Amino acid sequence: MFRTALRNVLAHKARLLMTVLAVMLGVAFVSGTLVFTNTISDAYQKSSAKGFDQVDVAVRPKSQEDKGDTVGKEHKLTRPLLDKVAAAPGAGTAVGVVNGFTAIAGKDGKLIGGGFQSQGGNYWGTDDPRYPLTKGHAPHGEDEVAIDSETARRAGYKVGDTVRISVDGPVLAPTVTGVFTTDDGNVAAGGSLALFDTATAQRLFHSVGSYDEIDVKAAAGTSQTALRAAIDRVVPEDVASTTTGRQLADDQATQIAAAMSGMKTGLLVFAGISLFVGTFIIANTFTMLVAQRTKELALLRAVGASRRQVTRSVLVEAFVVGAVAAVAGLAAGIGIGAGMRSLMGTFGATVPDGPLVVSPGTVGTALLVGVLITMLAAWLPGRRAAKIPPVAAMSSVHAKATTKSLVLRNTLGALLAAAGVAVVLYATTMDGSDGQAPMGFGAVLLIIGVFVLTPLLSRPLIAAAAPVLRVFGISGKLARQNSVRNPRRTAATASALMIGLTLITGMTVMAGSLQKSIDKMASSAIRADYVVSMANGNSLSPDVEKKLAGVDGVTDTSSLRNAPSRIDRQTEFLTGVNGPAITELTDLDVTDGSFQVGGTRVVVDKDTAASHHWKAGSQFTVSYEDGKKQRLTVAGVYEGNEMIQGIILDNATLSPHQTDASDMQVMLKTSHGASEATKDRLEKALGDNPAIKVQDKQDLSDGIAQMFTLMLNMLYGLLAMAVVVAVLGVINTLAMSVFERSQEIGMLRAIGLDRKGIKRMVRLESLVISLFGGVLGIGLGVFFGWAAGELLGSRMSTYELVLPWGRMAVFLLLAATVGVLAALWPARRAARLNMLTAIKSE
Repeated sequence: MFRTALRNVLAHKARLLMTVLAVMLGVAFVSGTLVFTNTISDAYQKSSAKGFDQVDVAVRPKSQEDKGDTVGKEHKLTRPLLDKVAAAPGAGTAVGVVNGFTAIAGKDGKLIGGGFQSQGGNYWGTDDPRYPLTKGHAPHGEDEVAIDSETARRAGYKVGDTVRISVDGPVLAPTVTGVFTTDDGNVAAGGSLALFDTATAQRLFHSVGSYDEIDVKAAAGTSQTALRAAIDRVVPEDVASTTTGRQLADDQATQIAAAMSGMKTGLLVFAGISLFVGTFIIANTFTMLVAQRTKELALLRAVGASRRQVTRSVLVEAFVVGAVAAVAGLAAGIGIGAGMRSLMGTFGATVPDGPLVVSPGTVGTALLVGVLITMLAAWLPGRRAAKIPPVAAMSSVHAKATTKSLVLRNTLGALLAAAGVAVVLYATTMDGSDGQAPMGFGAVLLIIGVFVLTPLLSRPLIAAAAPVLRVFGISGKLARQNSVRNPRRTAATASALMIGLTLITGMTVMAGSLQKSIDKMASSAIRADYVVSMANGNSLSPDVEKKLAGVDGVTDTSSLRNAPSRIDRQTEFLTGVNGPAITELTDLDVTDGSFQVGGTRVVVDKDTAASHHWKAGSQFTVSYEDGKKQRLTVAGVYEGNEMIQGIILDNATLSPHQTDASDMQVMLKTSHGASEATKDRLEKALGDNPAIKVQDKQDLSDGIAQMFTLMLNMLYGLLAMAVVVAVLGVINTLAMSVFERSQEIGMLRAIGLDRKGIKRMVRLESLVISLFGGVLGIGLGVFFGWAAGELLGSRMSTYELVLPWGRMAVFLLLAATVGVLAALWPARRAARLNMLTAIKSE
């Protein structure tokens, strides 16, 4: 039986090659994802570990506990504390670290680095061991700066050049006095690092006289553990905490692994989709091979082979095919991983140097997935073949499925589909994240249910295409009959396309609806012509609003300033605004009272008001971050949204209680409305700052649209793999159909149907099957998009369902294209059959 299985593997090379390709693509995606994410993660971890070479113990400030009505604040690491740490037994050198966001403009005026990765800090003394200088000297005073060598190389800066830098708003123009090397992970990832002398860094980063961290290098012969114990004895327990450099490296490695896990999970999901779709092809292939060898298997049964031996022989074939495909997929996956790493450079991302990581786990996973998926897909056809009595197999009475089996299948499919619809509809009535898990479960049930029902659905849906197919004469009529001749096989093939198009349509519907809802929110909630913010989402200097208010044509400005507070022993964030101007800059629906902000009068969003049982006229006591209390009155309750929400009060009331006032964004209105000329004036007033974004409503909308477009493009690219696998599935089905109908095709040729007619018949059959899968996929995708929108609508009042008719037409055209391309080889093969040989075939 083993030799028979091996002989059968080699006897059907062409069809088995398609199965190998299907498995190989899925395995390549899985192994490529693992190689890519492991390589990137390993490179970042090693790079970050180098960054802690000069740190044996780090001292970091602790946050005070929130006590009663007092908001906890972070302790300061002062110079006296630094001196104590430096004098601890076993301490070699102690460095006070100051850091914060620092944007460096290139010579073209644009931001260097990735926004969040643009950092600044202090250069300690004249010889900082953390940052060895390669050129120039250490910075002194606010007119000097040192930059990392990678940034200098990318931007073309050298010692003596003037560079434009922004920390929290105002633009600085210091001279580059030094270039240094660093193992900082942010720089390795494409960011930038600018260093000032300590006094300048403290002033720029709002840490005057204090540090964000103290890094200690152990003296020779002192371990990190012993040094930490010594420092713990001199550092007050409630002021700061200590961590060893080894622990810092381990923690950062864990964070990097966690950050990479999201990408890895997302990529593996799509790999799983490809494998799931590929499973249909594998099952189809082995069903075809078993069907072609029915009499051979029956003969084996007749001469003494048991059911188990027949099933085992099919599984042996599957094992051989799966093993070959898995090895090929692993090799292709290693290439994909290396290619993806190189491709990141074309998108402007920089990855630290490091070897390609092919772990034993990746090898084991690839081999296990390839072999296991193939054997699982082949088990059912093998088991079905083994159960056929030899006499029945010889006489082919087993060919059609029994009525009982079809009724059982349709009943099970109807129950699963109904349960899925019910669970999804129930999830739409739930609130926000509570409904995500039920909706996901319901979606899985519905997709499985529709897959089980697909043979039943194929007849009426394909019959709907009959009027169009009649245009093609006898070829169209035969194509329709052939496509429903074996509903199970047609269903398995169509399901491959259905799953891919369900995901892609659902995501497109959601993205388009969210985009429209956010556009509506921006246009209805904001009257301001422009919103000004930092490129990385950090806070702005209060000087920005002052500069904007002085620009010619600006009529109203208001900063949005966040500050923590304590209300009813709970931490609540307050939003400070320019009370007199805010009504000119926003247009929020008021559900109770009036929108009046000034003095002790505040407005509160509906959700916050409900949580505290407030209404217009209610009074409450707020405890500010400086510990002082004030009695405030709710003037009105408004409908909040993702852009504006919370407790809004006047900045004149809030600012006196803030230690370091800073703005999240500034809204402004101009006398002539938004225009390119006005935008240029605003940007020039801010010194053409690379770190600050000046956006009108269209810019805000375009920025959000860009995010959705990027997400959808990634989705389309990843699902292309599933489409490729689906093409192989259609080719397999048509090849099977051509083989089974060889005698019929020969007879058609004999009675006058020419080769063009045969080709047209096969192509139309392929087109009908692909469009059938496309219609099912688009229909399910629209349903899931609507359901997800209903779930989001409970938290986004402006949500509105948008059906992307144009894109759905493109998806249907894609399904048709898949059908046409997949039919090329089977149609050519059918047309070239020798009619006499075909007629004599059994």
